[in-house]
Amino acid sequence: MVSDASGAPPSLPLPLPLPPPQRLLDQLREQIRYRHYSLRTEEAYVHWVRAFVHFHGAARHPREMGREEIEAFLTWLAAERQVSPSTHKQALSALLFLYQQVLGQKDLPWLSELGRPKRQVRLPVVLTQAEVSRVLGEMPPASRLIAHLLYGTGMRLLEGLRLRVKDVDFARRVIIVRDGKGGKDRVVMLPASLERPLRAQLARARDLHAADRASGLAGVALPHALARKYPRAELSWSWAWVFPQAMPSRDPRGGEIRRHHVQDQAVQRAFKQAVQRARVSKPATPHTLRHSFATHLLQAGADIRTVQELLGHSDVSTTMIYTHVLRLGASGVRSPLDDLPLPGIEAWLMGDDDDQPGQGSRARGPALRAREPSPCYLRLAFRATPSFTAAAASAS
Repeated sequence: MVSDASGAPPSLPLPLPLPPPQRLLDQLREQIRYRHYSLRTEEAYVHWVRAFVHFHGAARHPREMGREEIEAFLTWLAAERQVSPSTHKQALSALLFLYQQVLGQKDLPWLSELGRPKRQVRLPVVLTQAEVSRVLGEMPPASRLIAHLLYGTGMRLLEGLRLRVKDVDFARRVIIVRDGKGGKDRVVMLPASLERPLRAQLARARDLHAADRASGLAGVALPHALARKYPRAELSWSWAWVFPQAMPSRDPRGGEIRRHHVQDQAVQRAFKQAVQRARVSKPATPHTLRHSFATHLLQAGADIRTVQELLGHSDVSTTMIYTHVLRLGASGVRSPLDDLPLPGIEAWLMGDDDDQPGQGSRARGPALRAREPSPCYLRLAFRATPSFTAAAASAS
């Protein structure tokens, strides 16, 4: 050991402090972002992992739990919460991702033995053209153009809200949908009736963009590493949102204060209220406009391959579901009830006939009171299931 000029031995460098251990949910987010999953998938997986930990009292780490704890949680979701098969599958996918990708337990035999919920094939809700017209007429001005655009192009709600200025081509009268479901791009038509309203909307968005640049607000969020590759792109007009939010908000990932696009919850609430005001009894959502777009195109004689490309389906079998909807109303099969000789049945069903069967027995006997069935189990208090559009359970 060599001493310094004073004769004292040199002091050894202190070891660097170890970084604090990363929290489980932060590890989960890191792995999700490493695989470029969407923000909705990240929020859904974090929700189910947190619910799984709290279901078991937050007393043990998931590494100390296994098949029995996972099956108990999934059984509770199916039996007590009565979640749909798609929600059940989403929760299972989140837990499998946790154990395989975050905790690195890929060789456990029980992972492949867990029961998978069976997928249920449902026919989509489709509005008639008259119902679509009534609902669109009841939409508030702030969301009316968005609803018209969803029905006129067949875009999903988030695809329409994430539309950027550079992707609207008035010269060719097309709209380019970027990074749709599955990370795919596609081209849809720009309805001629929406050209003037879209130009007016772009003029309003241009005023907001100019005000943001004058105030020094951060630019819009860009996908992947484009903000680092092109530092001025987030401030340019071509990357601005077509439907910007009225007030700036905090970026959920980066934390910057910037102007986001219109929130999907606002459009969903406005659409639900418009359906009620239009007196439409079907359980319609903004996604119903996409189903109606495809069905009405097929009714007008459009080729199913063309409809498949416009919707962005990878497989034509997904688009074929709309032919089943058409077949229900166009099969031409006559009900055998219509061939029975039943005079006055319409008046009897409407309650206008005095000689209704069983009327005397109802007058003589006391009225029976309907009783509610007693609950067979008690429900546990739990947070509401989020309506995330995760990769495991999103609609077509």
